[in-house]
Amino acid sequence: MEHAEKIPPLKTWAQTAPNLVAVAAGRVPADRVIRGGSVVNVHTREVLDWEIAIAAGRFAYVGPDASHCIGPNTEVTDAAGRYVIPGLCDGHMHIESGMLTPAEFAAAVIPHGTTTMFTDPHEIANVMGLAGVRMMHDEALMQPVNIFTQMPSCAPSAPGLETTGYEISAEDVVEAMAWPGIIGLGEMMNFPGVVNGDPQMLAEIAATQQAGKTVGGHYASPDLGPAFHAYAAGGPADDHEGTSEDDAIARTRQGMRAMLRLGSAWYDVESQITAITERGMDSRNFILCTDDCHSGTLINDGHMNRVVRHAIDCGCDPLVALQMATVNTATHFGLERELGSIAPGRRADVILTSDLKSLPVEEVIARGVTVAKDGVLTTTCPHFDWPDAARQTVHMGANKTAQDFEISAPNGANHVTARVIGVVENQAPTKALTAELPVRDGLVETEGDVCQIALVERHKATGSVTNAFVSGFGYTGPMAMASTVAHDSHHMIIVGTDRENMAQAANKLAEIGGGMTVFKDGAELASVSLPIAGLMSDRPAADVARDAGAIVDAMVACGCTLNNANMQHSLLALVVIPELRISDLGLVDVRTFELVPLFEETT
Repeated sequence: MEHAEKIPPLKTWAQTAPNLVAVAAGRVPADRVIRGGSVVNVHTREVLDWEIAIAAGRFAYVGPDASHCIGPNTEVTDAAGRYVIPGLCDGHMHIESGMLTPAEFAAAVIPHGTTTMFTDPHEIANVMGLAGVRMMHDEALMQPVNIFTQMPSCAPSAPGLETTGYEISAEDVVEAMAWPGIIGLGEMMNFPGVVNGDPQMLAEIAATQQAGKTVGGHYASPDLGPAFHAYAAGGPADDHEGTSEDDAIARTRQGMRAMLRLGSAWYDVESQITAITERGMDSRNFILCTDDCHSGTLINDGHMNRVVRHAIDCGCDPLVALQMATVNTATHFGLERELGSIAPGRRADVILTSDLKSLPVEEVIARGVTVAKDGVLTTTCPHFDWPDAARQTVHMGANKTAQDFEISAPNGANHVTARVIGVVENQAPTKALTAELPVRDGLVETEGDVCQIALVERHKATGSVTNAFVSGFGYTGPMAMASTVAHDSHHMIIVGTDRENMAQAANKLAEIGGGMTVFKDGAELASVSLPIAGLMSDRPAADVARDAGAIVDAMVACGCTLNNANMQHSLLALVVIPELRISDLGLVDVRTFELVPLFEETT
């Protein structure tokens, strides 16, 4: 990278206050002045022909004329009639979903104008426990933009229904609250635990609140009755699992922030933003986020700029949409005086754009320094030295054979009524379906759109394989798609139409240390290597996106018609989102949080 500029460590407001005051008063020159543009004030929802003076990475003066702040060595930037808006904030996201380390994720999103992220590394927590969380936290703090870490709350996400590589305890939460980059508790996915007063869940929430930090929510249920009210009483301060206008309104009425997400596969903004655009709800309690974005989305479509544009396209006033991606987010996490707006004392995170609706990101400034221009990164994103323990996490045991994926029919039946996980395009929930399936030589076979799904245990080398059925992918012909990205326990999920191909795919992932692969007719069509925890790569986002794109193309070549099908694949073991999921312990009915048998009846 040419002319990359390294950003100096950011000093606290207390350390810089005397200098900020002196610059604003005109006694000391600013490091940088931005003039000639229109400043978007997200506190008042105004566009003002103002100028900005920056010192020590923070805004010192924001007003009509900054000429008194300019000295002989002050860098003066001509905004050339463009809009000057705050850097964008992502209120809830998982870096691991991009299949990238924090450094490479930052490098991918900075050119899109994201300067602040609130991240929950519960994916690596399930694989490596507190040690993995610390690695993510430490690399996050090395970056030239703001990456705050939420301590994961639920590993496993549903105790008793799955087995993870490690478990997070209330004591782990207490320890993490003292780390410098921890901003709060990650999404409380075990909502039945909160509703039923589980002591560990309440202890984690209490430890977070005692530390004065924010508790993330995750209420993945359409039930807005007493159970929802009990969850709200338990302390979660936000929720991103809403999918309807009623969901958004219900959350804000309980004093929670409704987080509206647009990820690679989750399209929940349009269905909820009508609470603002049509029902007139107070937009201060709404936040935009991505939740999960894979590397292809980051490279080809954008990040938070994509979400803001989408909100505007859905009828939201551009200034309101910007508030929902800046000051609203900062306020929610107790950082309104630190970031999220162009105002004195805040971190000097700025985007220059020529249009507030289409939002082209023409220059990105973080802590007063230009970090991207015209879509090109102009800074460095330092890497953590990931140890071997983080790169050797796929412990499948012996290689798999086709026999590991056989499903025997019960009681000599000639056909069965099987429970089937039904994938819903562009949504996280699944449907609990049933299908009549044939039996040949004592083994249940797939038919029509029904494929086989298998979860292969990969943390403790138990050799365990759970087999079941799934529909919605549209696969045809002998094939298999396998992934060690398998929220949230991150075992190995394989979906296929042929047992031999499924075994080949499993063995390939064990060989490369995790990732994704697609086999068809006994040959590998594509793979992406994710050697860090079986979840991430420290290669550049463009390289990972290219390989991940090949995975999607290979799935299409196997007959798949779903949008972002690899994301849908990765959620099939997420046993906290209804209706039906798979775990290493069996099929889970998430409506009742119970293990259920694979077959309903036989004849």
